[in-house]
Amino acid sequence: MIGNDIVDLDLARKESNCKRKGFLDKIFSQQEQCLILNNSNPETMVWNLWSRKEAAYKIYNRETGISGYFPRRLQCHYEDEISGTVSIDGFVFYTQTYITEFYIYSIAVSKMDFFSKIKPLDSLENIKKENGIPYILDAFSNAIAPVSITHHGRFQRIIALDW
Repeated sequence: MIGNDIVDLDLARKESNCKRKGFLDKIFSQQEQCLILNNSNPETMVWNLWSRKEAAYKIYNRETGISGYFPRRLQCHYEDEISGTVSIDGFVFYTQTYITEFYIYSIAVSKMDFFSKIKPLDSLENIKKENGIPYILDAFSNAIAPVSITHHGRFQRIIALDW
C-alpha cells in the first residue's frame, strides 16, 4: 500500500503556529520533540515528521479501517532528512521525504520494493473511491491499483501503486 502527504510551507507558516505552547506535545513523542528542538531548522523538522505521519496514516487507515486523530501513536523513526520509518500497532511503514523551499512531500509504503512501483498521476480522472479510499482500475489487467491523493495550499500530488 501507499500513502503521501504534502505541506505547503508558506500556508503552514500562516495557519499553524508550531511554536505555541502544547503544540509539539499533542503531536510528537519525546524522541520526536528532541529531533525537532535539536535541529538547525526546527520548523522544517516539524513538517518533515508531520508529513511522514500523515502519509503512513493513509496506509494504516486503508489496511485496518481505523480512522481518527492520533498523531502521537504514529512513531517516526528518523534515519535522515529523506528516509525513515513510521510505526503504529505493530505496523511499520517506510518513508521517503522531499524537501524544497516551498513544500515538504512524503511518500510512505508498506513494503520497500513498492517505492519502485509508484507512478505519478496527472489528474483525478478515472479515480474511484470505496468507503472514501481512492483507487484506479487498471485497464489492461482489471486489477485495482491503490491511489493516494494529497493537497495543501498551492500543491497537489496524486500517486498510484503500479501492480
